[in-house]
Amino acid sequence: MPAPGGPQFERIQKIAADLFATRGYRAVGVAEIGEAVGLGRGALYYHISSKEDLLFSIVVRYIEDLVVAGRDTLESEPDPSKRIYLLSRKLMATIFANLPEMTVCFREADCLTGQRHRIVSNLHQAYQDIWTNTFREGEKKGMFRPLPNVAIKGILGMYFYSFLWLTPSGKSSSREIADVFADMALAMAESKNRQAP
Repeated sequence: MPAPGGPQFERIQKIAADLFATRGYRAVGVAEIGEAVGLGRGALYYHISSKEDLLFSIVVRYIEDLVVAGRDTLESEPDPSKRIYLLSRKLMATIFANLPEMTVCFREADCLTGQRHRIVSNLHQAYQDIWTNTFREGEKKGMFRPLPNVAIKGILGMYFYSFLWLTPSGKSSSREIADVFADMALAMAESKNRQAP
C-alpha cells in the first residue's frame, strides 16, 4: 500500500473531508467516498485501510500542525499578549484555508474510537495547554489576572465553533477575525490598554 501523503491519498482525503463536513461522518459510506473520488471499493482500499483511519488522518493532520506551530510560538515569542495574537492568527488562518477539514476536526473527532480517539484527545489537550501556559505566564508576569480553566476553554470554543458561521470568501480576512478574537481573549485576561502588534 502506498504511504499516506501521496497525491491520490491527498485527493481522497480532501474529497472525504468535504463529504464528512457536509453530511456528517456517520452518514457517509465507503461506497459513496469511492464514487466521489472515482475509485471502486478495491482501488479505494488500496489507498486507505478503513473509513475511520481516513477520518483519523484528516483530524490528526491539522491538530498536529497547530500543536507544532503553537510550541514554536511558545519558544519564539516571550510576550504573552503578543503570543495570543500569533496563536489566534495561526488558528484562524488554518480554519480559513481548510474549512471542511477543520469542520471535521471540531465536529467529528468523537466518532474516532480506541487508540485513535486517545491520540486526538491528547493532541487537543496539548493544544489547549499551549494557550493555558500563555495565560499562566502572563499571570506570573503581572500582565493578566488569573483565569479559570473554564474561561480558557470558552476562549478556545470561540475559535473552534467558528466553522458554524465562517465564510472564508466573506468581507473579513482571517487576520481581522483573529485579531478581534484575540482582543476579546485579552480583554478577559487584562485590564490595561493594548494594541495589536
